[in-house]
Amino acid sequence: MAFTQAQNINDGLRYATDNTNGSARFQAMAGAFGALGGDVSSMAINPAGTSIFLFNKADITFSVDDIENSSTYFGTSRTSGDSRVDVVQGGGVFVFDSYNDESPWRKFTIGLNYNRTQDLDNELFIQGTGNTSISQFFLEQAQGVPLDLLETRIGESVGELYQFLGETRGTGAQNALLGFQGFIINPVENNAGNTQYSSAIAPGQFNQQYSYLTRGYTGKYTLNFSTQYGEKLFLGVNLNSHVIDYEQRTVLFETNSNTGSTTDAVFFENNLGVLGSGFSAQVGGIAKLSEEFRIGFTYDTPTWYNISEETIQYLESDRTVNGATLTTIIDPRVVNVFADYDLRTPGKLGASAAYIFGGNGLLSFDYSYKDYSNIKFRPSGDPAFAATNTNIENSLKGASTFRVGGEARIDNVSLRAGYRFEESPYENETTVGDLTGYSAGIGYNFGEVNLDLSYTRTSQDRNQQLYNVGLTDSAQIEQVNNTVLLTLGISL
Repeated sequence: MAFTQAQNINDGLRYATDNTNGSARFQAMAGAFGALGGDVSSMAINPAGTSIFLFNKADITFSVDDIENSSTYFGTSRTSGDSRVDVVQGGGVFVFDSYNDESPWRKFTIGLNYNRTQDLDNELFIQGTGNTSISQFFLEQAQGVPLDLLETRIGESVGELYQFLGETRGTGAQNALLGFQGFIINPVENNAGNTQYSSAIAPGQFNQQYSYLTRGYTGKYTLNFSTQYGEKLFLGVNLNSHVIDYEQRTVLFETNSNTGSTTDAVFFENNLGVLGSGFSAQVGGIAKLSEEFRIGFTYDTPTWYNISEETIQYLESDRTVNGATLTTIIDPRVVNVFADYDLRTPGKLGASAAYIFGGNGLLSFDYSYKDYSNIKFRPSGDPAFAATNTNIENSLKGASTFRVGGEARIDNVSLRAGYRFEESPYENETTVGDLTGYSAGIGYNFGEVNLDLSYTRTSQDRNQQLYNVGLTDSAQIEQVNNTVLLTLGISL
């Protein structure tokens, strides 16, 4: 069955954000490879970079990721996080030299590569005493819904009514049903035509624990074509296939002892599953202005996604009646399968420069610009998508990214370091703050085999809103990501 659901800014940003994990060398230099090339994973930044290779090359990269979250909610601080081991990059480049000495086309390369563009594994825990109840969430959803739709018929289960509402009225009516059947909201008038509701939970203080658990990733598979023209110009194009595999579980547990409350405890769980696929292309060039100095330019097209989603909900509440505690469980056991939708994430422009100190090392700088206000949900004629797109246009902006990387070579040993800065995509710059990252690494070249190790630390602050409506209080989050990468490379 196809249900209806409205997407929001968070859904768009989740898939528009690109935190590409390349090789350990790539990460150690903060990904500043737009004018360099010569690294398999650098094709993710500039497709012309593979024609810098003189020989066939393949590599694979393993990561150890650690996420640390510090949350503050109404003065209460908590820490949480997650760790994982994964394969984040793997690919190869095949070099075909020109057999015509008279031709200006010196070589042609074909590259195949996988990059994890975003690690979506995370565990966030928020706790504090707020002044807004989860009942406000259900009230927002219920106003305007006739009471007749929230009451079961003879022989009808709550699960059957829940499914019917999802198919005919959408998730708002389903949430209204949960709130009514869970004794969280009450009708203002006890008749079938009533459309207004009040809270069964009295105003006051609310002890709240909120868990936000996610699993998954976004990834990019690349087919690369590149060529060298003359001695100073390198050109390339990428055809990219994108994948989304994402799961999200949110749980709110709220208690209160407010005078006048009929219901004094609520446990509310939401589960989301997402699968998606998409396509994009990249074009780029690198020019050698001299033996030492190079510049690069790139354009990434928008990514066009087709996305499928499904959700499951569960509610449990406690209320006191005549001195006894009664527990109500609303478990519809219904998987809401939503109609597929399309998402277009914004394109990106990039420019870069690099200086090569012979065989002693290099210094590189990359700049890119992406306008997040161009995120679009489709079909845009759908009223819910149109409202979301308008909100995106008003809330998000263009953001610049700066990357600086350096490498020093001492015989077969390479020492590397990098710095990365990404501007907030939000106009207010507080919902999600700027991202800052530092990296370092070391590599050893054994000849036909190279081994590289890197460490990256990024930090970013944001405000985590508990729900989009009703209970819209936010916690202040500081997220720190620590990543160690190990790359094994082979020259063929």
